[in-house]
Amino acid sequence: MATELKAQARERVGKGAARELRRNKLIPAVIYGDKKPPLAISLTYKDAMKYIHAGGFLSSIITVDVDGEKHKVIPRDYQLDPVKDMALHVDFLRIGKNTILTLEIPVHFINEEESPGLKRGAVLNIVRHTVEINCPATDIPEAFEIDLTGTDVGDALHVSMIDMPEGATPTITDRDFTIATIAAPSALRSEGSDDEEEGIEGEAEGVEGEAEGEASEE
Repeated sequence: MATELKAQARERVGKGAARELRRNKLIPAVIYGDKKPPLAISLTYKDAMKYIHAGGFLSSIITVDVDGEKHKVIPRDYQLDPVKDMALHVDFLRIGKNTILTLEIPVHFINEEESPGLKRGAVLNIVRHTVEINCPATDIPEAFEIDLTGTDVGDALHVSMIDMPEGATPTITDRDFTIATIAAPSALRSEGSDDEEEGIEGEAEGVEGEAEGEASEE
C-alpha cells in the first residue's frame, strides 16, 4: 500500500500538547531514524485512521509531506484508544538507501482446487498466517503465495516453498519451518481406524482357526 499523508510539524511536545491535538481531531506522531534528529508532527485523524483501518499499515512505505518537505517512511507502531478506537500516537521510521526492516508478511494460498488432498475432503491446516523476514525497505513484498497444486493428505508446506525477493531472508534460519499442512478430516481418519480394526479382527480369526485345526489333529 503506497500512499501519502499530509502532516504539520509541531513545536510543543508532551502529554498536555498531545491531549490538545487530539481534542482538535489531530494525532501526534514522530518521524525518527536514518541518523537524523526526531521530527514531531501531527496528522489529521480522518486521513490517518483511513490507512490504519485499511490493513497492512505497518508494512507499507508511506510518503509523509510535512509542510511541503517529503519524508519516505514506514509506520513502526501506533497506539489505539481501547474505548474510542482512535489513534493516540504513531511512530514512523525514516527509510534510507540501505535500510533493512524486520516485517511480518501475510501468506496466501492459491490453487486449492488443484490439490488432490483437498478435493478428497482434507483440510488446509494453517500453522503460520504470516512469515517474519528481514528485507530491504525498497523491496517489501505485499504478501507471499504458496501453490497448493498437487498437494495431498499428509503433505507439509515449508518456508522453502516461498519465493523470497532478493535480499530478503526469514528471521528463523535454523530450520525449514512449516507454514501449513494438508490434514485428513475426521471422517478419513475414522475410515483408517476402521480398516485397522478389521485387519486386527481378521488376524485374530485366523489365529483361532489355526488353533482349532491343531486341536482336531491331536
